[in-house]
Amino acid sequence: MDNKQSHLRLLYSAVLYVLTPFVVLRLFFMSLRNPAYRKRLQERFGYVRRLDSSSPVIWIHAVSVGEVHATKPLVDRIIKSYPHYQLLITTMTPTGADAVHNHFGNRVFHYFIPYDLPNAVHRFILQIKPVLLIVMETEIWPNLFYNCRINNIPVVIANARMSENSFAGYKRLSGLARDTLSNVSFVITQGQADADRIVALGADKSRVKVSGSIKFDIEFPEDINKKGLLLRQNIFHNRPVWIAASTHAGEEQIILSAFGSILQQHPDCLLIIAPRHPERSNTITDLSIKSGFITVRKSQGQIVDDQVKVYLLDTLGELPEYYAASDLAFVGGSLIPHGGHNMLEPACLGVPVITGPNDHNFSEISTMLQLCGAAWTVVDVEELAQRVNLLLADKKLRHDAGEKGRKLVEVNRGSIHRLMEILHPFLKDNVTSGIS
Repeated sequence: MDNKQSHLRLLYSAVLYVLTPFVVLRLFFMSLRNPAYRKRLQERFGYVRRLDSSSPVIWIHAVSVGEVHATKPLVDRIIKSYPHYQLLITTMTPTGADAVHNHFGNRVFHYFIPYDLPNAVHRFILQIKPVLLIVMETEIWPNLFYNCRINNIPVVIANARMSENSFAGYKRLSGLARDTLSNVSFVITQGQADADRIVALGADKSRVKVSGSIKFDIEFPEDINKKGLLLRQNIFHNRPVWIAASTHAGEEQIILSAFGSILQQHPDCLLIIAPRHPERSNTITDLSIKSGFITVRKSQGQIVDDQVKVYLLDTLGELPEYYAASDLAFVGGSLIPHGGHNMLEPACLGVPVITGPNDHNFSEISTMLQLCGAAWTVVDVEELAQRVNLLLADKKLRHDAGEKGRKLVEVNRGSIHRLMEILHPFLKDNVTSGIS
């Protein structure tokens, strides 16, 4: 590492220290809506309890809910193939922490990832003593990766993606990005475009490999469709149902406006809204009621009679069952400039997919689904209403689109096998860190 690169990281660290009080203040304000944000604050500064020192630790970082979902096939495979390792999963958000608990229970440990402050990262690593760090998707942390390298802890970025927007952002800090990527042992990307952009940022081309998205290796319980059918029969009374999933602020108003038009053609239709962040549920409920819709919330156990038009799924861990109960799915984070969310979950269940134009974080998956006729893009209220109306009116179109999506997922499975082959050299019994 040359002096210029070292100075860039020091400057980055100095800026972080200056910003830390404001970050903590932001956490406090966020905790007014979700008290979980002010819990376990010490973990964000590296103060954690040591794990059992008799077994080596694999550390997986998944920033929030979507990334935690993506880790499931990886975690299941590691537990099966390497049972003598302990697994620690870190997240940034409380909803991510809840997802870890819901998916894995006591099979893994969970901490919040420390802020990328030199002291916090160093303190955390000394306590955990991991033998490998696997970072899901593309989280690039200069101090974390540097501390791993000097402690002989391999860093693998798995299921990596790099959108054009993210690439442009990192390019503005190209020196720091190159410095950080030099501390990474291997990068395993979802697609060739992701690999090309990561190499252009400074990653060693010989340590970058395309394996496809492990999101295609998604697995649901065998009875998931049965659960969806029971929901549809017992809760929704076999009404036409469409779901707007993983929605963000600014999207619900568009969805509800479109729903007003949809009801003119399908007056018995029910809309399920599953916000990405359930702590926004009060705001969404108020918005729905002000829009003229009788609204109930899942968490309150209210009866869904024929007068109810909007059902708010304000709990975590149940989205797949509600996908399975729906005729079609809009996947959010895409009508606003967020980047979209995982469209493969509804597709895997044979549910037609609608997305907005801002799905750049899943651009390759979105393109694949649309080319095979399993998904459509809409850009505004009118197009959303039109597409939902067309799908609700045509059972054969829904069935054919759903089957095309299901088949696309099936033929693209196998990324997890390729990923495990790459990880194997890092998981041999003789892998040890240099931490004392």
